[in-house]
Amino acid sequence: MYKKEEKENVFNKIYDVVKEIPKGKVATYGQIASLAGNKRWARVVGYALHANPEPGIIPCHRVVNRYGEVSRAFAFGGENRQIELLESEGVAFTDGRVDLERYQWRRVYGIKD
Repeated sequence: MYKKEEKENVFNKIYDVVKEIPKGKVATYGQIASLAGNKRWARVVGYALHANPEPGIIPCHRVVNRYGEVSRAFAFGGENRQIELLESEGVAFTDGRVDLERYQWRRVYGIKD
């Protein structure tokens, strides 16, 4: 797998991207993986978010799967807590999913989403 330093570096890249997701928007695991440097890191994104060292600063609740579904194993209170956090930011759910067309974050340099 990864050496400890490599893992920490990868996790930090992931955390830096997740910190950019604005309130009221979500990103997918694959999207975060690509933006962090490797589109194959989607599972690694999940591991990193589960180990989130700063839950109040790194908004891991804003990361959903490719279908717009929340994590059943949301590390900080379960899927209901993740839904509560997203709804408190104005993200709506339809049939248990976030409408990615409406709420997915589109990173554009120099422009706030």
